[in-house]
Amino acid sequence: MKIIIHGGFFSESSTSNETKIAKQNALLRIVKDAYLYLESHSALETVVYAVSLLEDDELFNAGIGSQIQSDGKIRMSASLMDGVSQKFSGVINIEEVKNPIQVAQLLMNVDDRVLGGEGAIQFAREHGFKAFSTEIPQRKAEYEAKSKSNRQGTVGCVAIDKEGKIAAATSTGGKGFEMVGRISDSATVAGNYVNEFCGVSLTGVGEDIVSNATAVKIVTRVTDGFSLKEAFEKTFQELKPYDGFAGAIAIDKYGNIYHQDSHPTMVFASFDGKNETVFQ
Repeated sequence: MKIIIHGGFFSESSTSNETKIAKQNALLRIVKDAYLYLESHSALETVVYAVSLLEDDELFNAGIGSQIQSDGKIRMSASLMDGVSQKFSGVINIEEVKNPIQVAQLLMNVDDRVLGGEGAIQFAREHGFKAFSTEIPQRKAEYEAKSKSNRQGTVGCVAIDKEGKIAAATSTGGKGFEMVGRISDSATVAGNYVNEFCGVSLTGVGEDIVSNATAVKIVTRVTDGFSLKEAFEKTFQELKPYDGFAGAIAIDKYGNIYHQDSHPTMVFASFDGKNETVFQ
Protein backbone atom coordinates (compact mmCIF):
# COMPACT_ATOMS: atom_id res chain seq x y z
CA MET A 1 0.00 0.00 0.00
CA LYS A 2 1.29 3.42 -0.94
CA ILE A 3 -0.12 6.88 -1.47
CA ILE A 4 1.12 10.13 -2.96
CA ILE A 5 -0.63 13.50 -3.08
CA HIS A 6 0.15 16.88 -4.61
CA GLY A 7 -0.88 20.39 -3.68
CA GLY A 8 -0.09 22.30 -6.86
CA PHE A 9 2.72 24.76 -7.46
CA PHE A 10 4.22 27.48 -5.33
CA SER A 11 4.38 30.97 -6.82
CA GLU A 12 8.02 31.80 -6.24
CA SER A 13 7.41 35.53 -6.59
CA SER A 14 4.69 35.82 -3.97
CA THR A 15 4.66 32.78 -1.70
CA SER A 16 6.15 33.41 1.74
CA ASN A 17 8.30 30.84 3.47
CA GLU A 18 5.61 30.61 6.14
CA THR A 19 3.03 29.61 3.52
CA LYS A 20 5.39 27.04 2.00
CA ILE A 21 5.94 25.40 5.38
CA ALA A 22 2.21 25.46 6.11
CA LYS A 23 1.46 23.69 2.81
CA GLN A 24 4.15 21.09 3.39
CA ASN A 25 2.88 20.39 6.91
CA ALA A 26 -0.70 20.15 5.67
CA LEU A 27 0.29 17.68 2.92
CA LEU A 28 2.19 15.52 5.39
CA ARG A 29 -0.78 15.46 7.77
CA ILE A 30 -3.23 14.63 4.98
CA VAL A 31 -1.10 11.91 3.36
CA LYS A 32 -0.69 10.14 6.72
CA ASP A 33 -4.40 10.44 7.48
CA ALA A 34 -5.24 9.09 4.02
CA TYR A 35 -2.83 6.17 4.44
CA LEU A 36 -4.61 5.12 7.64
CA TYR A 37 -7.85 5.27 5.67
CA LEU A 38 -6.28 3.16 2.90
CA GLU A 39 -5.55 0.38 5.40
CA SER A 40 -9.27 -0.44 5.54
CA HIS A 41 -10.55 0.98 2.25
CA SER A 42 -9.96 0.59 -1.46
CA ALA A 43 -7.66 2.78 -3.51
CA LEU A 44 -10.72 4.31 -5.18
CA GLU A 45 -12.32 5.25 -1.88
CA THR A 46 -9.02 6.54 -0.54
CA VAL A 47 -8.20 8.95 -3.36
CA VAL A 48 -11.65 10.52 -2.91
CA TYR A 49 -11.03 10.78 0.82
CA ALA A 50 -7.59 12.36 0.37
CA VAL A 51 -8.74 14.86 -2.25
CA SER A 52 -11.73 15.79 -0.06
CA LEU A 53 -9.30 16.67 2.73
CA LEU A 54 -7.31 18.82 0.31
CA GLU A 55 -10.52 20.50 -0.89
CA ASP A 56 -11.35 21.30 2.75
CA ASP A 57 -8.03 23.09 3.35
CA GLU A 58 -8.00 26.70 2.13
CA LEU A 59 -4.24 26.55 1.62
CA PHE A 60 -4.89 24.73 -1.66
CA ASN A 61 -6.58 25.76 -4.89
CA ALA A 62 -9.54 23.39 -4.74
CA GLY A 63 -12.79 23.32 -2.78
CA ILE A 64 -12.74 26.19 -0.30
CA GLY A 65 -9.42 27.49 -1.62
CA SER A 66 -10.71 27.88 -5.18
CA GLN A 67 -9.96 30.85 -7.39
CA ILE A 68 -12.56 33.36 -8.61
CA GLN A 69 -13.20 33.64 -12.34
CA SER A 70 -13.41 36.82 -14.41
CA ASP A 71 -17.14 37.27 -13.75
CA GLY A 72 -16.78 36.99 -9.99
CA LYS A 73 -17.96 33.39 -9.66
CA ILE A 74 -16.14 30.27 -8.53
CA ARG A 75 -16.35 27.24 -10.79
CA MET A 76 -14.54 24.03 -9.92
CA SER A 77 -13.64 20.80 -11.70
CA ALA A 78 -12.70 17.36 -10.42
CA SER A 79 -12.34 13.83 -11.73
CA LEU A 80 -11.86 10.28 -10.55
CA MET A 81 -10.64 7.15 -12.30
CA ASP A 82 -10.60 3.50 -11.27
CA GLY A 83 -7.78 1.38 -12.64
CA VAL A 84 -9.80 -1.83 -12.37
CA SER A 85 -13.09 -0.91 -14.05
CA GLN A 86 -11.44 1.75 -16.23
CA LYS A 87 -14.34 4.06 -15.37
CA PHE A 88 -13.66 7.81 -15.46
CA SER A 89 -16.07 10.31 -13.91
CA GLY A 90 -15.92 14.04 -13.40
CA VAL A 91 -17.54 17.42 -12.98
CA ILE A 92 -16.58 20.51 -14.96
CA ASN A 93 -17.26 24.09 -13.83
CA ILE A 94 -19.49 23.07 -10.94
CA GLU A 95 -20.57 25.83 -8.54
CA GLU A 96 -21.38 26.06 -4.82
CA VAL A 97 -20.37 22.54 -3.85
CA LYS A 98 -18.01 21.95 -0.94
CA ASN A 99 -16.40 18.80 -2.35
CA PRO A 100 -16.55 18.42 -6.15
CA ILE A 101 -14.60 15.15 -5.96
CA GLN A 102 -17.48 13.57 -4.03
CA VAL A 103 -19.91 14.51 -6.80
CA ALA A 104 -17.51 12.88 -9.28
CA GLN A 105 -17.54 9.78 -7.09
CA LEU A 106 -21.35 9.54 -7.30
CA LEU A 107 -21.19 9.88 -11.08
CA MET A 108 -19.28 6.59 -11.19
CA ASN A 109 -22.65 4.91 -10.66
CA VAL A 110 -24.46 6.37 -13.69
CA ASP A 111 -24.06 6.14 -17.46
CA ASP A 112 -23.40 9.85 -18.07
CA ARG A 113 -20.28 10.07 -15.97
CA VAL A 114 -18.87 13.51 -16.90
CA LEU A 115 -21.17 16.49 -16.33
CA GLY A 116 -20.56 20.22 -16.69
CA GLY A 117 -22.07 23.47 -15.50
CA GLU A 118 -25.79 23.46 -14.71
CA GLY A 119 -26.08 19.72 -15.26
CA ALA A 120 -23.36 19.02 -12.71
CA ILE A 121 -24.95 21.41 -10.21
CA GLN A 122 -28.40 19.90 -10.65
CA PHE A 123 -27.02 16.37 -10.21
CA ALA A 124 -25.28 17.47 -7.01
CA ARG A 125 -28.42 19.05 -5.57
CA GLU A 126 -30.54 16.00 -6.45
CA HIS A 127 -28.09 13.83 -4.54
CA GLY A 128 -28.00 15.82 -1.33
CA PHE A 129 -25.16 18.25 -1.92
CA LYS A 130 -26.44 21.49 -0.43
CA ALA A 131 -25.45 24.89 -1.76
CA PHE A 132 -22.13 25.85 -0.18
CA SER A 133 -20.15 28.99 -0.96
CA THR A 134 -16.47 28.20 -1.36
CA GLU A 135 -15.54 31.89 -1.47
CA ILE A 136 -13.21 32.95 1.33
CA PRO A 137 -12.30 36.55 2.23
CA GLN A 138 -8.76 36.26 0.87
CA ARG A 139 -10.00 35.09 -2.53
CA LYS A 140 -12.50 37.94 -2.66
CA ALA A 141 -9.77 40.45 -1.80
CA GLU A 142 -7.48 38.97 -4.47
CA TYR A 143 -10.25 39.18 -7.04
CA GLU A 144 -11.09 42.77 -6.20
CA ALA A 145 -7.42 43.70 -6.37
CA LYS A 146 -6.94 41.45 -9.42
CA SER A 147 -3.77 40.15 -7.80
CA LYS A 148 -2.04 36.82 -8.17
CA SER A 149 -2.55 34.26 -5.45
CA ASN A 150 -0.14 32.06 -3.50
CA ARG A 151 -2.01 28.89 -4.37
CA GLN A 152 -1.21 27.64 -7.84
CA GLY A 153 -2.48 24.64 -9.74
CA THR A 154 -4.65 21.82 -8.44
CA VAL A 155 -4.67 19.00 -5.89
CA GLY A 156 -4.54 15.30 -6.55
CA CYS A 157 -3.91 11.82 -5.22
CA VAL A 158 -2.80 8.44 -6.53
CA ALA A 159 -3.02 5.32 -4.34
CA ILE A 160 -2.42 1.59 -4.58
CA ASP A 161 -4.23 -0.61 -2.07
CA LYS A 162 -3.36 -3.94 -0.47
CA GLU A 163 -4.96 -5.79 -3.40
CA GLY A 164 -2.75 -3.93 -5.88
CA LYS A 165 -5.61 -1.85 -7.26
CA ILE A 166 -4.76 1.70 -8.34
CA ALA A 167 -6.92 4.82 -8.46
CA ALA A 168 -6.37 8.53 -9.07
CA ALA A 169 -8.32 11.69 -8.31
CA THR A 170 -7.73 15.36 -9.15
CA SER A 171 -9.53 18.58 -8.19
CA THR A 172 -9.04 22.23 -9.10
CA GLY A 173 -10.38 25.67 -8.37
CA GLY A 174 -9.14 27.05 -11.68
CA LYS A 175 -6.39 29.53 -12.51
CA GLY A 176 -8.20 32.68 -11.42
CA PHE A 177 -9.73 35.47 -13.55
CA GLU A 178 -10.12 33.03 -16.43
CA MET A 179 -12.66 33.43 -19.22
CA VAL A 180 -16.09 32.04 -18.31
CA GLY A 181 -16.47 28.56 -19.77
CA ARG A 182 -12.77 27.73 -19.73
CA ILE A 183 -12.15 24.02 -19.09
CA SER A 184 -9.07 22.81 -17.26
CA ASP A 185 -7.24 19.51 -17.63
CA SER A 186 -8.38 18.21 -14.23
CA ALA A 187 -11.59 16.58 -15.45
CA THR A 188 -9.95 15.11 -18.56
CA VAL A 189 -7.72 12.09 -19.20
CA ALA A 190 -4.85 14.51 -19.86
CA GLY A 191 -4.80 15.50 -16.19
CA ASN A 192 -6.07 12.39 -14.42
CA TYR A 193 -5.66 8.85 -15.75
CA VAL A 194 -5.15 5.31 -14.44
CA ASN A 195 -5.30 1.67 -15.49
CA GLU A 196 -4.11 -1.58 -13.92
CA PHE A 197 -0.48 -0.69 -14.65
CA CYS A 198 -0.19 2.91 -13.47
CA GLY A 199 -2.04 5.96 -12.15
CA VAL A 200 -1.20 9.65 -12.72
CA SER A 201 -2.49 13.01 -11.45
CA LEU A 202 -1.37 16.36 -12.89
CA THR A 203 -1.18 20.01 -11.92
CA GLY A 204 0.01 23.08 -13.82
CA VAL A 205 -1.29 25.02 -16.79
CA GLY A 206 -4.29 23.08 -18.07
CA GLU A 207 -3.89 24.12 -21.67
CA ASP A 208 -0.29 22.85 -21.72
CA ILE A 209 -1.26 19.57 -20.09
CA VAL A 210 -4.13 18.97 -22.52
CA SER A 211 -1.94 19.81 -25.52
CA ASN A 212 0.50 17.13 -24.40
CA ALA A 213 -2.13 14.59 -23.25
CA THR A 214 0.29 14.19 -20.36
CA ALA A 215 -1.38 11.73 -17.97
CA VAL A 216 -2.63 9.32 -20.61
CA LYS A 217 0.75 9.36 -22.37
CA ILE A 218 2.59 8.41 -19.19
CA VAL A 219 0.15 5.61 -18.36
CA THR A 220 0.16 4.28 -21.92
CA ARG A 221 3.95 4.19 -22.00
CA VAL A 222 4.13 2.33 -18.69
CA THR A 223 1.53 -0.11 -20.04
CA ASP A 224 3.74 -0.65 -23.11
CA GLY A 225 6.76 -1.53 -20.98
CA PHE A 226 8.44 1.77 -20.10
CA SER A 227 9.56 2.26 -16.51
CA LEU A 228 7.92 5.16 -14.67
CA LYS A 229 11.12 7.15 -14.99
CA GLU A 230 11.38 6.52 -18.74
CA ALA A 231 7.70 7.32 -19.30
CA PHE A 232 7.98 10.58 -17.37
CA GLU A 233 11.19 11.66 -19.07
CA LYS A 234 9.87 11.10 -22.59
CA THR A 235 6.52 12.75 -21.87
CA PHE A 236 8.01 15.78 -20.16
CA GLN A 237 10.50 16.15 -23.00
CA GLU A 238 7.50 16.63 -25.26
CA LEU A 239 6.41 19.66 -23.20
CA LYS A 240 9.63 21.51 -23.93
CA PRO A 241 8.90 22.84 -27.46
CA TYR A 242 6.27 25.17 -25.98
CA ASP A 243 7.72 25.44 -22.45
CA GLY A 244 4.78 23.50 -21.05
CA PHE A 245 4.09 24.07 -17.35
CA ALA A 246 3.18 20.80 -15.64
CA GLY A 247 3.86 18.57 -12.68
CA ALA A 248 2.80 14.96 -12.17
CA ILE A 249 2.68 12.25 -9.52
CA ALA A 250 2.33 8.53 -10.21
CA ILE A 251 2.32 5.02 -8.78
CA ASP A 252 2.78 1.87 -10.87
CA LYS A 253 1.49 -1.64 -10.22
CA TYR A 254 4.69 -2.59 -8.42
CA GLY A 255 4.25 0.24 -5.92
CA ASN A 256 6.95 2.43 -7.44
CA ILE A 257 6.34 6.14 -6.88
CA TYR A 258 7.53 8.85 -9.23
CA HIS A 259 7.08 12.57 -9.70
CA GLN A 260 8.41 15.25 -12.01
CA ASP A 261 7.74 18.87 -12.82
CA SER A 262 8.80 21.10 -15.67
CA HIS A 263 9.16 24.20 -13.45
CA PRO A 264 10.36 22.91 -10.07
CA THR A 265 8.04 24.50 -7.53
CA MET A 266 5.51 21.71 -7.11
CA VAL A 267 4.78 20.31 -3.65
CA PHE A 268 4.11 16.60 -3.00
CA ALA A 269 3.92 14.20 -0.10
CA SER A 270 4.02 10.41 -0.06
CA PHE A 271 3.70 7.72 2.61
CA ASP A 272 3.99 3.93 2.64
CA GLY A 273 3.28 3.28 6.31
CA LYS A 274 6.89 3.73 7.35
CA ASN A 275 8.63 6.30 5.21
CA GLU A 276 7.27 9.78 4.71
CA THR A 277 8.49 12.19 2.08
CA VAL A 278 7.61 15.81 1.47
CA PHE A 279 8.89 17.25 -1.80
CA GLN A 280 9.82 20.84 -2.70
